[in-house]
Amino acid sequence: MGISGHELAKIIDSTNVKMTATEDEIENLCQDAIAYGFGCVCVNPVWVKRAALTLKDSKVSLSTVGFPFGASMTEIKAMEALRAVEDGAKELDMVVNMSLLKSANYKAVNRDITTVVDIKRLDRSIIVEVIIETAHLTKEEKVVACSLAKEAKADFVKTSTGFFDLGATAEDVRLMRETVGKDMGVKAAGGIRTYADALRMIEAGANRIGTSVAVEIIKEAP
Repeated sequence: MGISGHELAKIIDSTNVKMTATEDEIENLCQDAIAYGFGCVCVNPVWVKRAALTLKDSKVSLSTVGFPFGASMTEIKAMEALRAVEDGAKELDMVVNMSLLKSANYKAVNRDITTVVDIKRLDRSIIVEVIIETAHLTKEEKVVACSLAKEAKADFVKTSTGFFDLGATAEDVRLMRETVGKDMGVKAAGGIRTYADALRMIEAGANRIGTSVAVEIIKEAP
């Protein structure tokens, strides 16, 4: 299996969520996304309004995420999501509350996800992705996390923030795809640094790729 650089670019989220990211770096990220035809740019909340201005007349979507622990109060996550949408975000990444998940408080986890997904009432085209941080979960917990995200009507489950331990693995992507079925999105992120890495994730069932080295990956593609 192979995929052209043009087609791969469409499903790449080009990301810079470093705490040290500067305004110039965010501008370059957006300009590269426009030039290479990336599907989406992901930035920290503080840069959403700035990125939205650059991407305004392009086909590149704009995502943001509250990193890195997912342990904020549910109401704060909802407020952050609302502000991000007001600033121009079209996609929202949220980190599952690992503490609640590890405590088997699945009702609270479901509420946490559902409260953010509810932002779609403002615009049904908004995409919500739930990061489950697979490196910290058992196989059973991965299945539960994906099932809860699906139950809450999120659009995607995502492997990881890329900030801790291991990132995406083909095994985890395959399990996530098997759990959520064909109608929900699976995004592989964390440690994807080459064209071969991206291809391996797509073959396992991912239909989005998150990476901080998107340009380098596309330059490798046939």
